[in-house]
Amino acid sequence: MMIFQILLAKMQLHHNTIKSLIWAVLIGTCLTLSVGCSTDQPIDVSLSPPEVEVITVTAQTIPDEPEFIGRAEAFRPVEVRAQVSGIIRQVYFTEGRNVKQGDQLYLIDPVPYNAIYQAMRAKVAQQKARLVQTKRNLARVKPLLEEQAVSQKDVDDATADVLSAEAALDAAQNDVVKAKFDLDNTLIVAPVNGRIGRSNFYEGQLISAQTTLLNTIDQLDPMYVSVNVPESYILRRRKELAEKKVERPDLYQLRGVMTFADGSIYPEEGVLDFTAVTIRAETGTLQGRFTFPNPTGNFSPGQSDFLPGQFVSVRLKGYKRLDAVLIPQRAVQHSANGAFVYVIDNTDKIELRQVQASAWYGSDWLIEDGLTPGERIVVAGFHRAQPGIHVTVISSNASESNHSNQEMP
Repeated sequence: MMIFQILLAKMQLHHNTIKSLIWAVLIGTCLTLSVGCSTDQPIDVSLSPPEVEVITVTAQTIPDEPEFIGRAEAFRPVEVRAQVSGIIRQVYFTEGRNVKQGDQLYLIDPVPYNAIYQAMRAKVAQQKARLVQTKRNLARVKPLLEEQAVSQKDVDDATADVLSAEAALDAAQNDVVKAKFDLDNTLIVAPVNGRIGRSNFYEGQLISAQTTLLNTIDQLDPMYVSVNVPESYILRRRKELAEKKVERPDLYQLRGVMTFADGSIYPEEGVLDFTAVTIRAETGTLQGRFTFPNPTGNFSPGQSDFLPGQFVSVRLKGYKRLDAVLIPQRAVQHSANGAFVYVIDNTDKIELRQVQASAWYGSDWLIEDGLTPGERIVVAGFHRAQPGIHVTVISSNASESNHSNQEMP
């Protein structure tokens, strides 16, 4: 019974504590509401305009250097073909090495051609002897005609024999020339300086005159690089030239800077030396060709700077863009509607302006449309910039642009 009374007393004490806490909370809430309701005047807080960094847009003349994908080609890929048919007796060169003009390459069996040449020479000697005989006969019959010892026909026949012998001698001499040509061409020599490829035929194989391709010699100094220029670029350039937005020298004074696939830049500049007459219908491009010096092409294999078939990029030098507007890349924002910038008007109010940003020049954007020189644009403080609000303008030191590294889209 005693334990029951103790438990009941504790429960009563706990109930009183909870009631005290509830009353304390209610009293505190009423005091707070009474204080808030007793303030009739709002607190006056004045906010200053947000600060943004701006630059002033300027126009300048800059190099306009588009970049195209190109492929290296040998200056002269010369085919080595046989002028006579026969069996290859010997191959003199080492495949893949440099050769000089006149170096021996192949030997075709010369025995049958030497026999023909000697026979033709004998035929010439025979025709010479015949010509001597016919001339003597003519010399004998001419005096006899005056004495009427022979008829006019005899003299005419002797004269015809002389003419026939002379013609036969000329034919025989021409046969000797042809036979000597064939004999000389049993030895095939390099027609140019260059690097010879892999042979298609070797000793003991039969080859046919003029139809059989024995090998190819590539001249590697200088080198060609062919590029394909899109028709859209050509049309845009023509329009820009007509509108005086860009200028360039004579077409064949344009130069090229070549970059390899690993990003290294070739130290020598190339010169545009050829443009195709027609646009290729299957690709919609016009082919242009640059000539690059390649002194290392005459060195041993493995020491050449570039080789036929390599893919490279060529940056075209010579065009200049007039009155170009460049602004830092950080000033250009992007949305679903395209690129835009924040412009500060004369009253220091922010305006959102859509622009056409076409290309990168180093750390700057080239703006084709949307800005004019003299306008101010925001380059920092975008989180505080909202269209239509007034701002405090702070000049930025970022107005100096770096145009040394141009990247075209």
